[in-house]
Amino acid sequence: MSPTPGFQLEFLSRSPEETRDLARKIGSAAFDGLLIALTGDLGSGKTAFVQGLAAGLEILPDYIVTSPTYTLINEYPGRLHLYHVDLYRIENKVDFDEIGLYEVLHGQGVCAVEWAERLADDLPEEHLAVQMSIVDDRSRQMILKAFGSEIVNRLRRIANSLKETT
Repeated sequence: MSPTPGFQLEFLSRSPEETRDLARKIGSAAFDGLLIALTGDLGSGKTAFVQGLAAGLEILPDYIVTSPTYTLINEYPGRLHLYHVDLYRIENKVDFDEIGLYEVLHGQGVCAVEWAERLADDLPEEHLAVQMSIVDDRSRQMILKAFGSEIVNRLRRIANSLKETT
């Protein structure tokens, strides 16, 4: 039985810029140890989300945030260290230890995991789940689910700020 989120936010992004802007707000509100579990089809905007997250974490502009499809984990220094993980090419859980995944999942900084559904039962109880789906060429539907009191509080503040700007 999967846990019930403490708070859920649905967001329709009409462009990659809107996706990055929402993620930037999340990055600005991020805290040490935050895990963001990203799910969605290819092209649904997971990497664009992480690019916005990096901006909110004040990752230096010298760093180009790209999907770590072949390197599996990219690291970026900023206000908080960002670990960007892509599990698309991972076949089984044995590979998790080999790439050092458990260390970044439970370490310092912020960890954003693309294809997080491959983690299944290995997701920590406290995390932010972001499910992304393609609506059309530019638009994406996002459902953000906060698990854990600190994440719930911060996502509620972000949701309130979004209401104020619309």
